[in-house]
Amino acid sequence: MSGHSKWATTKHKKAVVDAKRSKMNTKLIKNIEVAARMGGGDPAGNPTLYDAIQKAKKSSVTKDNIERAVQRGSGAETGGAEYQTIMYEGYGPGGVALLIECLTDNKNRAAMEVRTAMTRNGGSLADPGSVSFLFNRKGVVVVPTEQEGKHVSEDDVLEATLEAGADAVNDLGEAFEVVSEPTDLVAVRTALQAAGVDYDSADASFVPDMQVQVDADGAAKVFRLIDALEDLDDVQNVFANVDVSDDVMAQLEDA
Repeated sequence: MSGHSKWATTKHKKAVVDAKRSKMNTKLIKNIEVAARMGGGDPAGNPTLYDAIQKAKKSSVTKDNIERAVQRGSGAETGGAEYQTIMYEGYGPGGVALLIECLTDNKNRAAMEVRTAMTRNGGSLADPGSVSFLFNRKGVVVVPTEQEGKHVSEDDVLEATLEAGADAVNDLGEAFEVVSEPTDLVAVRTALQAAGVDYDSADASFVPDMQVQVDADGAAKVFRLIDALEDLDDVQNVFANVDVSDDVMAQLEDA
């Protein structure tokens, strides 16, 4: 029976991973559609679209799906929805601040689903402006350390991006995070490409000014809430000012 049980567990985990990947791909396609609608369907003249396509390719979204999303967004093909961006603010367990970025064609549905996910997982929505002041809009490029047989060092990343406007390079373990002003995002990404350094994503993100440290119990609760929010179709990104130390992460992984 144990073998059967293990197989059932493995199958369940695979189903969860596949479902998450499918949901993620849907969100990436939505991003492409909106970028094409806002700035036209030519990636060469629309940096936001270029980055949205690159991110989708990294997540193995098919070329066909990418092209159809561009066509829907640019109006070359019918069937595109009218999406609007909405930002919700709130607090999670332990007083962690959250910004929840939605891209939706139904504002009422998005609001209800976000509110429900927050309430069920120990969070609460806050008034507009009560949380956003804790974050700054920044350009963030994520660069993997291992790239097709070569190792990329922090010095490599700094050397490539410093003159392009990089403010900081943070070591995330398996990747580096290059932080810049949003207006320098394209220059930083282009400088990396010119230096032959690949990147996983280039996005305008919200980076917290200060972070809230949590213990293992608090971290588990915050992660559960973020998972519940990210599971919603309308939620594109969740930004949190949570600080989880290596020790706490190790405790969670051992649990």
